[in-house]
Amino acid sequence: MRVLGLDPAAAGPTGYGIVETDGRRCKMLDYGAFRVDTKRQKECSGAALHDIHSLLCELIQKFEPTVLAVESIFSALNVRTALRLAEVRGVVLLAAAQHGVTVYSYSPREVKASVAGYGHADKRQIQLMVRALLALSETPEPADAADALAVALCHIQAVQAQVRFGIPPLQAATWTRETRP
Repeated sequence: MRVLGLDPAAAGPTGYGIVETDGRRCKMLDYGAFRVDTKRQKECSGAALHDIHSLLCELIQKFEPTVLAVESIFSALNVRTALRLAEVRGVVLLAAAQHGVTVYSYSPREVKASVAGYGHADKRQIQLMVRALLALSETPEPADAADALAVALCHIQAVQAQVRFGIPPLQAATWTRETRP
């Protein structure tokens, strides 16, 4: 299984990470964080969304992920930030649907609990746990990229638990389950 994990951002960088597993070990294939240039954002209100869409399409074509795991919107955000983040998530869902990739969504607390064992872990704890779980020689930077890797690891652990304990299948985002024409 190959998972493209995403940590979408409203204002800061959108983190991404690709993790592959054979069922026993997880291997990081790539990670990073994408920030749209401020000048470009001022030129066009949709520039950031366009650039994020382009990046996701490139990543999907290059790595051919089995699924896409994305961190869900944190409900305690202010309305403006939540709306911007929803726009980014919409672009993520669009890119996934265009390439026939199923999307799974996890709350920030689920991701932290899955990776660090504590739903309120801070960014540094997540970075260190991602480094340990993926046996990386360096701590993944920036934190947004480590968060994206954590989202991918969270999905892998959820699927493994489902198989191991006979838990009902995970629920994918309903708008990406339909077959494309």
